[in-house]
Amino acid sequence: MKIASFNINGIRARQPVVLKWLAESQPDVALLQEIKCLDETFPRQEFEDLGFHVETHGQKSFNGVAILSKYPLQDVTRHLPGDATDEQARWLEATILGDDNPVHVGCLYLPNGNPAPGDKYDYKLNWMKRLYNRAKDILKLEEASLLAGDFNVIPMPQDAQNPNDWHDDALYRIETRQLWRQILNLGFYDAFRLRCQESERFTFWDFQRGAWQRNDGIRIDHFLLSPQCADRLIDCEIDQDVRGWEKPSDHVPIWVELR
Repeated sequence: MKIASFNINGIRARQPVVLKWLAESQPDVALLQEIKCLDETFPRQEFEDLGFHVETHGQKSFNGVAILSKYPLQDVTRHLPGDATDEQARWLEATILGDDNPVHVGCLYLPNGNPAPGDKYDYKLNWMKRLYNRAKDILKLEEASLLAGDFNVIPMPQDAQNPNDWHDDALYRIETRQLWRQILNLGFYDAFRLRCQESERFTFWDFQRGAWQRNDGIRIDHFLLSPQCADRLIDCEIDQDVRGWEKPSDHVPIWVELR
């Protein structure tokens, strides 16, 4: 089973890129972030025609997540527990009914948090604390589970071309990385780092200042695997070339292949 994650930065602007990537990469499951549309305006028919089951948690013009799956989905949840007043569409959870064993997935678009410090950063940290609590409960299921998406977290200096440029940014501040580490320490594994220890392997390049051409990127899109899921990991890779396509997102897909 090949499961991919892709922050598409708007389905209206990026639908041709997404369709081309699906045709070339052939994931069984695609977890999308920043669809930037309401559920009723997501072009689900185009993806259903390709054989995908489609679930969305949308929001007008901002945020929004979606799951496209060649396998049936059940137990779909559209809100991260812990704050009933939070109306931002950033979480979509479901169980993928694979051929042999199910995989429990949480598709997420974690808040950016800038400017930091400030209210937006406080929201980011509180969201990460809610994610920690949900991640702890997911591990109690003792099944193959993963959390994937745009975490807006640069975990280590090697995950940025110029880490000093990010020192005071919400993506790299020490409080952010501490909460990231707390989630990992529950028992999750960073799938990409299980397969690759190289630096200069990124998932995001800003549209400004020629960042893509200079490879001035950061790795902020991640797969965190439960032990049961990590045992099934065959590979994890980044489809970096997608950033060079016409009218690309500022992110590129990352995927895992599971037994």
